[in-house]
Amino acid sequence: MKHVIVGLGEALWDCLPEGKKLGGAPANFAYHAGQFGHDTYAISAVGTDALGDETLAAFDSKQVKYIMPRVDYPTGTVQVELDAQGVPTYEIKEGVAWDHIPFTPEIENAAKNCRAVCFGSLAQRSSVSKQTIHRFLDATPKDCLKIFDINLRQNFYTREVICDSMRQCNILKINDEELVSIGRMFGYPGLDMENKCWLLLGKYNLDMLVLTCGVNGSYVFAPNMKTFQETPKVEVADTVGAGDSFTGAFASAILAGMPIPDAHKLAVDVSAFVCTQSGAMPRLPKKLTDRIK
Repeated sequence: MKHVIVGLGEALWDCLPEGKKLGGAPANFAYHAGQFGHDTYAISAVGTDALGDETLAAFDSKQVKYIMPRVDYPTGTVQVELDAQGVPTYEIKEGVAWDHIPFTPEIENAAKNCRAVCFGSLAQRSSVSKQTIHRFLDATPKDCLKIFDINLRQNFYTREVICDSMRQCNILKINDEELVSIGRMFGYPGLDMENKCWLLLGKYNLDMLVLTCGVNGSYVFAPNMKTFQETPKVEVADTVGAGDSFTGAFASAILAGMPIPDAHKLAVDVSAFVCTQSGAMPRLPKKLTDRIK
């Protein structure tokens, strides 16, 4: 069954050493969820500039549906530097189109039909987009999967944004470095990783908490259960978009009724494949997408 799945937030160009590639975590999420046959949308904003035209054309070529109002700000770009292991660092331009996503009737309609939405902290650095994200979440059906993929970037987050988002979501996705930052922010730095996860799960009444630890594997915590998957050893091209592909596959699998351990395994295998490819949006092989029926 096709479900409406939305990636909500930044749409931008990753300016990599070999040239620019379409990116932004919500757009990456929507692209990968769409490969499992769902009705997916990337929701953001682009400028009225040539780069905005290029963004929409790139989404069309990737066959990603989108709702992207055009606003009087430049289309977003990010300078990406890769280290020797292919791990990215980002310099994210401010005052760009995705900081000014308007809450349009079309966006509201998508919210009312949405079965899963992924949002992060980055697009909430500005009041306009933050307000749109929370109005969208408020308009979703009761059974919607609301995934807060925390994605801490530079200094573009506050304790207030993190707390509000954790109250609004029912699934939190976080990595090991972000968990350390959150532990410091909330005043429990002494606890070990697992205890921090159980604490967050209970405190915010979450259905699930997904913790990724790079090469050290990943965990899914849910009330009274925990699963762990090792990270497959692969030849890494770069890790850009790998986390978003994990989330896209995981959400698709959960919506299809797959048990959490199986959904977790699929998400790990998908993100491992994406690491072997350059850029955030490679086509997934059929043997992966066929695992969700």
